[in-house]
Amino acid sequence: MTPYRTILLTGAQGQLGFELARSLQGLGQIVALDRQALDLADFDQIRRVVRALRPALIINPAAYTAVDRAEIEEPAALRINALAPGVLAEEAKRLNAILVHYSTDYVFAGDKSGAYTEEDSTQPQNVYGRSKLAGERALAEVGAAHFVLRTSWIYGKRGKNFLLTMLQLAAQQPELRIVANQYGAPTWSTTIAALSAQILAQGIALGHQDRSWWQEKSGIYHLSAAGATSWYEFAQAIFTLAPPARQPKLTPILALEYPTPAKRPTNSRLSNDKLARTFNLFAPHWHDALRLCLRPE
Repeated sequence: MTPYRTILLTGAQGQLGFELARSLQGLGQIVALDRQALDLADFDQIRRVVRALRPALIINPAAYTAVDRAEIEEPAALRINALAPGVLAEEAKRLNAILVHYSTDYVFAGDKSGAYTEEDSTQPQNVYGRSKLAGERALAEVGAAHFVLRTSWIYGKRGKNFLLTMLQLAAQQPELRIVANQYGAPTWSTTIAALSAQILAQGIALGHQDRSWWQEKSGIYHLSAAGATSWYEFAQAIFTLAPPARQPKLTPILALEYPTPAKRPTNSRLSNDKLARTFNLFAPHWHDALRLCLRPE
């Protein structure tokens, strides 16, 4: 594989897809498609687009991400998160292309005391988690060279995420009640995109000499920020680093006091050790990344 081959990027207008379109510059000719140009619910369209472009790399951050709505829209979640990745993998295998796919901490039960590794048993607690796990398994079954990058608590300056929700609510409500007994690593979309690009840069450099590099490195990797915090502490950090005009009162609550249709894992911490061993890549601490995200432009 040489640089300037075609890189197909799905979900180009999503918070992660947008950042990937920038971080992948220089690694190839990027064809970044939004949902209108490539709808993962339309398998025939997936096949037509991939066969027309003949990409060397397929990067798939697109997903059905409405976690609570998935409880009543399971067929839609399964079609996009479970079945579409399998179709992408089949097309990647036909072209001898590499597929990069993004997954989630929600594939785990969330009851482990420490950080989850890639070898830990999966036990998703909601439809969204089950659909993402099924997508991971579809890639493995097809057998194309692939990287599944599991991440957690994604935020950024676009899309729908906890950071933007907090900043919006601060202007509307005098008090915010935030869950304080669920733990994970808030991960900036820019961090994920930058580390993804570095993985692919290694592959382009080393895989060009030895195609087996891609297949040997295929598999699941955790890619989240270092450290961990609660949603409550995350909110505190947001308002400390980006003080709103009107500072709301933050009240810590238990998850059972804020019931949601989809059950969330109590522990979403992911170990990045495999990422470090394999690619010598290290994610920044969540608080450091948040500071960068919120720095004045």
